[in-house]
This record gives sequence, structure tokens and C-alpha cells, in this order.
Amino acid sequence: MKHLINFIEVKKVKEASIYEHLKCSENEGKILQYMTKKFVGGVEDHIVSEMLQEIFGEEDYVYLDFLGTVKSALESGWLIQQSFQPLKISDMSHLELLNSAVSLTPSFLKLLEEGNSELDIPEIKPYEDHLEYLQDQFFRIESYQKMSSIRHNVNENALGISRVKNKLELLEKRILDRLEVTKQEVVLEKFFKQKKLVDKEQIIFLALLKEEYSAGDNNLREMNNLIDLISLDEYERIKNRSLLEDGSLLIEDDLIDYEEMLNPFGGISRAFYIVDEVLQEIIHPQKKKKVRKLKLDSVIKDQDIFELVEPKTSLQDVVLHPKTEETLNSLMRQVDKEVVARLHEWGVKEKKSGIDARVMFYGHPGTGKTMTAYSLAKSLKRQVLVFDCSKILSMYVGESEKNVRKIFDTYYDLTHKTKSEPILLLNEADQFLGSRSQGITSSSDQMHNQMQNIFLEQIENFEGLLVATTNLLENIDPAFSRRFNYKIEFKKPNKEQRFKLWKKMLPKNAPYADDIDIDVLADYGLTGGQISLIIKNTAYSVATRKEPIFELNDFIKETEKEKSGTFDSEKSMGFINN
Repeated sequence: MKHLINFIEVKKVKEASIYEHLKCSENEGKILQYMTKKFVGGVEDHIVSEMLQEIFGEEDYVYLDFLGTVKSALESGWLIQQSFQPLKISDMSHLELLNSAVSLTPSFLKLLEEGNSELDIPEIKPYEDHLEYLQDQFFRIESYQKMSSIRHNVNENALGISRVKNKLELLEKRILDRLEVTKQEVVLEKFFKQKKLVDKEQIIFLALLKEEYSAGDNNLREMNNLIDLISLDEYERIKNRSLLEDGSLLIEDDLIDYEEMLNPFGGISRAFYIVDEVLQEIIHPQKKKKVRKLKLDSVIKDQDIFELVEPKTSLQDVVLHPKTEETLNSLMRQVDKEVVARLHEWGVKEKKSGIDARVMFYGHPGTGKTMTAYSLAKSLKRQVLVFDCSKILSMYVGESEKNVRKIFDTYYDLTHKTKSEPILLLNEADQFLGSRSQGITSSSDQMHNQMQNIFLEQIENFEGLLVATTNLLENIDPAFSRRFNYKIEFKKPNKEQRFKLWKKMLPKNAPYADDIDIDVLADYGLTGGQISLIIKNTAYSVATRKEPIFELNDFIKETEKEKSGTFDSEKSMGFINN
């Protein structure tokens, strides 16, 4: 504590051992010296007017002349204003300081203790291994975090940022100097060059890597925090969002990925992470054979039950009834960490992650049940394993009960092998969910009942997210209905929804005549599936003309054909025809 004692006892502040590091005026030094003596005596906070009167006197209000000196010390980062509603220092008038309370900052106290505010960086020497290199890089990320924190703190200032920035520049130069004298290959540097990552992309990657090593509170994974790390102002924040949007280099090259979830305020937040294969390559560079997680598309070929679907559209791409949208949003909130933690704490949910829900989509064909199931999966960043329930009855009699179990056993086997949680979609599940026969008159009735009982048991014990689609709810056996957490009806769209569907589905780059009026087309009582089919058939017709221009009458003709039954209007279709 020699620097502390020296600062208290020295008669002239300029002669104090730490004065050269303060970079302040002599009067600022006197204020700091006075507050340091009081601090050692147990007093932390000081009313500015009272303090200045004691130091400089109160005759003729001379102490008022030193309000600017206090403001300067605040701007230097040696003092902090104690207030429930602190103002930005640069915007404060001198008189606003008069009756406010101030205290010494942790930065000043650290300077008193150590005698030097500069970064203590070891001499230049080669990196012995990649862990030593990462240690320096993580120290660098901490400096970026500190700069971000200072920018968001109204009590901090440009000088405070400048000091951290100087230390950061010194550290970054030292990293480059050490790399220059390092003979062996540094894995992460080679990786950055191969992937052609620019400096800001490297900082994002290093921040996520630091999270993997530190096992902290995952604060740096959040999108806004990562953007703050590399942005000096609001303009840069907007510009730098592109580095973490879909289509960016980091995401497009499968270097990082994200989980998307609804936050308590109704918005969507993204939490980023480094892809497993890339992480293994960085963390264990010495291993030639890297541990790779099996992907569903690589193991799906070994079975003939499911079709694997990679969803292309999210819930934002479909037109839903407001109540349906509200229910699905409630379902998606189950992935929120706080919600999961509460359910686990209450004993309602066994697993600490993932969604456990059984969902029934019911309604007219063509109203978007299957399409919505795919879009839900996309919003949850899940793949979909689809089983067409109509297949089960085409299997050998006597084998159907066995095959019902096989559906779920195969699903669990695939998820276990790939460590993934795809959505299980049971399309056209009417025969599974329908009422069971009461008076059994044939062996086929007995087989059907046994098959349904097994299905009921599997639904009851299912772990994960299951979606079943069916056309008619009134035919559902009550025992099945009770097993589904959510029963969501898909009604035929009203005019407002039909307008949105036409507008969303019409080809964007096609030429249209002046008479095209979506409001007229929306008058026809069509489902989303029918609108999709009409647009597709109209496009095929128009494309064969010498002057391929879409006219209103082209759509009306196809609509009238569809309404009159020329086409099978009961065919089940989604909102978008892929």
C-alpha cells in the first residue's frame, strides 16, 4: 500500500508516485487526495458543495469556481456520480453537480493499490501451444467487453474508453509480435486464414469460443451482445448485424449456428454457438480423427419408415388465424431457458431442455396443417421425421400392431444415434385417432383396436415434440384427445387471410396486367392449398403464350374450375406448394 500512503502524505500532489498516471490538473489531484484521506477514514461518498468548501474555502463562493474541476475528474474516470438516475457527464451543467454525491472509482482505487494503470504484458516470446495463444485472445475479448460496458455506462467517458483502447491496442500488437516469432503452426490462425474471416468475424468467433471454455453465464452468445462487442456506435450496430444474419459467412459456411426462441417480451432472440465439428477441430487439434455427430440425413437411409424433411419456411411465412398463432407462440416459449427452469423446478418437466408436447392439427384439407408443422419446425430450428399413417394399414395383417411400435422405436433410435430432437409428424392420423370399435365382429376390428391401444400407449409416453394431423375432430376417440396438450383447429381462411395468401404466393418476378386486383381474387372462398394450386396451374398456362402476362381473368378461370370440381379440391395441401 506504499502508493496509497504516499498519495495521502505528500504535501504537493504533483510529487505523488501515481500523479503521472492520473493525467489531471493539480486541483483535480487535490480533490482526489482529499477524498482518498476520507476514504481511508471510512467515508466513501461526498456532497460536492460541502467537499469543495472544505478544500478551497467558502468565502465569496470561491468553491463554485471548482465545479468544472469535479466534472473533469468525472470525465477522467477517477470519480463516479452516486445517483439513482445518473446523467451523461458530457451533458451535465456545473450547477447540476453542486448538490450531487461523488465517490472514487474502482479504477482509481486499483491505481492507488498497484501504482500503475498500464497493462502488465509479459515479454515477447513464442507461443508454446494453442492454449497459450487462446489465453491471450480471451484476454483480448475481455478488453472488448470492457469497452462495450463503458460505452453503455452513462458515468463513463471518452477518456475511460481511450485508456482501455490503448491497452487493447498494446495487447493486439503483442499477439502479432508473438505470432511472428512462433515457429509452429497456430491452429486457430490457420483456421481464420482458410475461412477468410475478417477481423470482426474473428472477434465474434473468439467470443463464442471463450464461452465454450469458460462455461460462464452464456452472456456473450446473445446476438445484441456480440454486435455491441464490435460496434462503436448505433450506425455500426446496424451495419454489423449482417455478420450474424442468415447468409453471412459465419453461418453460411457452417462455422456457427444459433437457437431461436421467444423472449418474455414477445420478441425473438438468438443465442449463437460454434458448430460441434468446428469446435472439436479447434479444441482438440492434435486428434486426427475428430468426433463427429451423426446427422439425420446420413442415417435415415437405413430405414423405410420415415421421410426426412428439412423445412424451408418459418411461422413468419404462413398466414395463420390469430388464435392459432397465439397457441403456437405459447408452445415455442417452452424453449425459453427461464420457462424450462421453472417447469423443471416445479417437477412438471423431467428434462432440463427441449420441448415435450403432443399437438393435434385438425381442420379442412388445404388449410395448411402440414405446412404449419414444417414452419413450426423451421422456427424451432428442427428437422422433421414424417410418417404417412395411411401406410400402416397397407402392411400385412397381424403385423400392424408390431409396426405401430416400430414407428416410435425407430424414431427413438434415430434421435439417440444423432443426438438430435426432430419433430415427429404423423400425417393423416385419422385411423389411429378414430373411435375404437365397441362390438368387435371381426378379426380386423380386433386388430384395429389393438393397434389403437398400442398407439395410445406410445402417445402417452412420448418424449419430444409430436404433431398429428387429421381432418375431423368429432371422430377422435376421447382417450386420444386427452393425450394431446394442444388441439389446434385450422379453419378456412377469411377474406383478409385470403388476401394475404394471394399476395404472399403470387410469383414476385412475373409480369402482370393492369387489371390484376387481389381484392377480387380474395372474394372467392378458397383454402390456402387451393390458392397455391390455382396460381401454379395459371402459371403453366400463361408461360406457354407468346406474350406471357398474367391477367385477372386467367386466375378467375382457374378458380372457377377449382370451385366447380374440375380439380380435386379435397386434396390435402399446405399454404405453399413446394
